[in-house]
Amino acid sequence: MLSGTLHQYFADIDSQARTRMEVFIKQFAEQDGITENLKKENQMAWIRAMNNVRNRAEEVVNAEIIYI
Repeated sequence: MLSGTLHQYFADIDSQARTRMEVFIKQFAEQDGITENLKKENQMAWIRAMNNVRNRAEEVVNAEIIYI
């Protein structure tokens, strides 16, 4: 860590976290039945549901990758 690799270490962690976020968001949205059809029919409900999904995914990623 002290040999100048700290930047690369944090870049790797960031990349892992972003990748996991994408996966979790897709999984959670699918599990909750959030579709493009919902987005067309009721945008506010879709936004509410996707915000919930994003928050849940962020909590998992933070617990598994960031805060360890």
